[in-house]
Amino acid sequence: MKLFVNAQITIVNADENTDVALPLQIINNNTSIPGIVILFDKVVSATNVPEEILSNKKKRNNYLKKLRNENEPITFEYAPGKYQTLYYGNSALLNKLKYYPVALLLIIFLCVALIYNFYKSTKIATQNKLLAGMAKETAHQIGTPLSSLIGWVEILKTESIDQSITTEIEKDVERLQTITDRFSKIGSVPVLEPHDVVAETLNTYEYLQSRFSKQVTFSYQVPEKPIFALINPTLHSWTVENLVKNAIDAMKGKGTLDLHIEKDAHHIKINVKDSGSGIAKNQFKTIFEPGFTTKKRGWGLGLSLTKRIVEEYHNGKIKVLHSEIGKGTTFQILYETTNPV
Repeated sequence: MKLFVNAQITIVNADENTDVALPLQIINNNTSIPGIVILFDKVVSATNVPEEILSNKKKRNNYLKKLRNENEPITFEYAPGKYQTLYYGNSALLNKLKYYPVALLLIIFLCVALIYNFYKSTKIATQNKLLAGMAKETAHQIGTPLSSLIGWVEILKTESIDQSITTEIEKDVERLQTITDRFSKIGSVPVLEPHDVVAETLNTYEYLQSRFSKQVTFSYQVPEKPIFALINPTLHSWTVENLVKNAIDAMKGKGTLDLHIEKDAHHIKINVKDSGSGIAKNQFKTIFEPGFTTKKRGWGLGLSLTKRIVEEYHNGKIKVLHSEIGKGTTFQILYETTNPV
């Protein structure tokens, strides 16, 4: 713009011997930078400025303020003792260039975020494969002594031993088989088949009742007729077990535990209610996140695993239906019902 000013001075002071080709070229080549030359509050010349602004004094004054904020005006002496002032702004290209560094930083940030997310996802996938492999190997290792235990139970049945004892041992062995089956299914897509949810739930619930302290009062209200849904019995049993154990931990081993199963037009609802310490409302969702626990030695995986089994494997829903601090909590599992095949 200083060259532009010098070109203006040269043209104003030109005579018949002055070469004005270059000054005119400088002035005519300015097709993007807005500029207004002012003399005593009057417009001497203007370039790249809309006519509606030049013809309206109020708009022109506001526009001059805008130009002054963008760049310091240049006052120049076009003749001895005579001065004019050039107000000029930024070109459209320069205004765009101001935002390019921001856009570049955003692109770099996005690339870094994508790389980090890819790295994190790869790492998690590797860890999941490792854990799945360890779980399957654990199930395989448990299988050998478990087979022997089954044989010993059969031998005990032939001996003169109280049948109730062998029955209970047999239940525990079956439980070990179920646990082994759970570990063997980690990392695999479970097979879902129509099963009576009421019977499968009660089977696990009653088994746990006989294995916990009498200080915990177990009760249940369930429909007399079977209700079928597409579930995997082994994983569903794991879900019920996690909820029951979580409830007993919340009650510190003493209190009332109630199971309630009901059915509406399309869903079966399984409610597990305890008389424990309760959960704050702001923790209704965070309790299902991996690592969240209120126990000193807890891993925070029980409810997270339960949510995954219910929602990812069974296409169901699990939530905290109701909770009150000091009075207890009710968890609800929701499955879609189906007709038995």
